[in-house]
Amino acid sequence: MRHTVIDLFCGAGGLSAGLEMAGFNVLAGNDYFEAAGRTFEQTHPQARFIPGPVEDLSVKRLMDVAGLRRGELSVLVGGPPCQAYSVYNHQRGMHDERASLFREYLRIVDGLRPEWIVMENVTGIYSIAGGEAVAAIKSELAALGYAVEEAVLRAEDYGVPQERRRVIFIGNRVGAQISHPVPTHGPGRSSPFTTIRDAIGDLPPLANGENPGRVAYHAGPATAFQRTMRGNAKTVANHVAPTLGKVNMERLPFIPPGGSWRDIPHELLPQGMKRAKRSDHTKRYGRMRWDGLSCTVLTKCDIHWGAYIHPEQDRAISVREAARLQAFPDWFEFTGSRTEQYIQVGNAVPPLLGKAIGDHLMLLMGAKGEAAA
Repeated sequence: MRHTVIDLFCGAGGLSAGLEMAGFNVLAGNDYFEAAGRTFEQTHPQARFIPGPVEDLSVKRLMDVAGLRRGELSVLVGGPPCQAYSVYNHQRGMHDERASLFREYLRIVDGLRPEWIVMENVTGIYSIAGGEAVAAIKSELAALGYAVEEAVLRAEDYGVPQERRRVIFIGNRVGAQISHPVPTHGPGRSSPFTTIRDAIGDLPPLANGENPGRVAYHAGPATAFQRTMRGNAKTVANHVAPTLGKVNMERLPFIPPGGSWRDIPHELLPQGMKRAKRSDHTKRYGRMRWDGLSCTVLTKCDIHWGAYIHPEQDRAISVREAARLQAFPDWFEFTGSRTEQYIQVGNAVPPLLGKAIGDHLMLLMGAKGEAAA
């Protein structure tokens, strides 16, 4: 039972998957999103999923499900819903009830008394109410006896083929040193960035709207990332092309790799974009470049809102391609409707980022154990 984890706001379980890769034993997860819960159950069979709002979750139930007593849990992790903090939410603020959900996390911290805590959120949390949320998290955890440090981590620095920024809070009540994982990928580091070709270049081609079901790979893995994502899998699921309408299909051939809405003839642009400045909406109708990084994968890969057009094929990326760009292994299958699958992928912590955090936690925990010995 060493190195145990409970995951609040777990979603489909991206952070849990990464921590498992690092050697942690995930005991339970909680989320109110039913489709994500079904995915979590299928992909974390050793853990118990507890459905429902965190407000209704008692500490006693968590301890009963996990088979732990107060103070025995190694790490409590969680990412309270980020919409209230996101720069994409123009009504964000502490008045949004979702912005107070971190207090539920703190309630459970107080009840479980884990040795370590990890919280994840979007960078917009820094600017909300002049930093009120960050200050509250740190001061309230301090009142519970936890030292906490936060840092902005870039997913691409840890092998994820995507530009993604997240604030990671790490804390403990055992007096151990706190730091964050050192970047491993990028110029001047041990490995180069993982490109879009590295990530999805081996997946079978699709036509617009094509749904082949579970399908065999059309070629062998060409990169270390592809080999890692495939594991022992022989077929791939969730690889279905969204159906784009006639007008969008007329637009796509004009957009080259790295291009965007600016490459679409004026008469084919949506009415609202005909009045846009050339400097606006830089990612809309963006086509990916094989040698680049993906833009941030959101909860819907809508080409009207981001660079989600395949580098070569005239279509939007599939759930599986979005999942690869989030560094989900291919054995990780998403349940629910297509819309719910995209939401699960976009809301997740990339497993490789979770693994980097987990590997670093193991080092910190080991250092504390050596000092105690």
